[in-house]
This record gives sequence, C-alpha cells and structure tokens, in this order.
Amino acid sequence: MAPMVWSHVGLNCADQKTTEDFYTRYFGFTRARVVDLGDAQIIFLRQGDVYLELFAAGTEQAAPALHDGPAAPGRMRHLAFQTDSVDAFLATLGEAGEVTLGPLDFDDFICGWRTVWVRDPDGVIVEVSQGFEDEHGQHDKDGV
Repeated sequence: MAPMVWSHVGLNCADQKTTEDFYTRYFGFTRARVVDLGDAQIIFLRQGDVYLELFAAGTEQAAPALHDGPAAPGRMRHLAFQTDSVDAFLATLGEAGEVTLGPLDFDDFICGWRTVWVRDPDGVIVEVSQGFEDEHGQHDKDGV
C-alpha cells in the first residue's frame, strides 16, 4: 500500500468569501478550485501542499472557542502555521483577527519559540508560531 499523503482540512463558513479573503490575505493561500454544486459551491484554497476546503454553512455558531481552541474530544483544536515573525504577522493582521491567547514565549522548551492564537471569521482558532523545531533525532526514532 502506498503511504498516506496529506490532503486538506474542511472548514464550515458563515460567509465563504470572508473566510477566503482572510486566508488568502493573511496566510498566503490562493484559490485552487471551485466545485459548483448548483445552489452552493465548495472553494479549495492552496498554499504549497496545504489545502483548505471551504463549505457554506449556516450562520449559527457553535460555542465560541477560547484560548488555543476547544479541548472537547471530536473537535478540531486549532489550525497552525509557521512564520518568521509573530510580531510582523500581528502587525499585518491588525484588527482582522481577534487574539485569543498570547503571544507567548516558549524559550524554556525551544529557544526562540513564540506563538499567538487568533480567531478566524468563523471562530476557528488559528495558531501562528515562530521558531519551533523538531527535537533532534526524534524524526528518525519515530520512523517517520
């Protein structure tokens, strides 16, 4: 059997255009494909090998996610991205996304690791980090 390859994350959106604008403007995604379903559409966004699949959903929100995301089983906690500078990202983001936690420094674990969590237009928590590195040799030990 061939190895599994990452495909995408599907997001439910109150307003697909607003969500698409958020991820294209602040996270570097571009529209890869639109699937026309007649009365609805599915929008695929791509950044490198990462895809987001945007679905139209009702406007009724689930309970708001706080801090770094919901801790309940069966719910996605957050999406995560790497950047060279959390501060530069926050300056670019401005008022477009609510900070839910941080920025926090994790120098006790990895020198230079810094992270902030923001809420996207649909309430999904998005983590943005700088300076995270794999543990030396961990990649080889796990056989990945």
